[in-house]
Amino acid sequence: MSRRSGILEFAILGLLRESPMHGYELRKRLNTSLGVFRAFSYGTLYPCLKTLVANGWLIEEPGNTPEDALAASLTGRRAKIVYRLTADGKERFEELLSQTGPDAYEDETFAARFAFFGQTERDVRMRVLEGRRSRLEERLEKMRASFARTRERLDDYTLELQRHGMESVEREVRWLNELIESERAGRDRRSAPGSDAQQDTSGETGGLPRHGGSTRPDPSDDTTK
Repeated sequence: MSRRSGILEFAILGLLRESPMHGYELRKRLNTSLGVFRAFSYGTLYPCLKTLVANGWLIEEPGNTPEDALAASLTGRRAKIVYRLTADGKERFEELLSQTGPDAYEDETFAARFAFFGQTERDVRMRVLEGRRSRLEERLEKMRASFARTRERLDDYTLELQRHGMESVEREVRWLNELIESERAGRDRRSAPGSDAQQDTSGETGGLPRHGGSTRPDPSDDTTK
């Protein structure tokens, strides 16, 4: 399975964990909530859904809303299919959610993983964030070295494009630093002796930065890749 197919599987299972959905509704959520899937089509989505059904991770059910019944009666077609997560599907999603290797923080996958951080355990969140930061710091070092070597041979517009790329990566590194520090601060508060918060669940999203505006880069910004 390709990395892109794998992250689509992950996102579908994660969204269906929230509630069952029609294929159209699922595609809409993938497009609007997870920007990395904006270019995905039905031709990509439905084969993946069929595979997940064949694996026993989803089941297909007829739609049972009044709108579904009315549409079926007017058109003579069967009601829309609703996809529901099975117990095995929930277990599969939990397995994917716990993974912290490079596939969790590469450009093609990080945004989707971050979208489900509310369901992710704190230690896993930290490892994914630190892995992403390390990867971007390596990239930034290479970009700066390349810029220093070639700046005398490039025209002003190419130089500005390279500067823009470096600034985008620097901005994401700053954002990751804030997230990591906030996660650590939240964990320290909850582990303090006598703290009532020691009973919090490991997946609680208590570590997000509290500043007014987010510096999180747009996952669809190609300059961060």
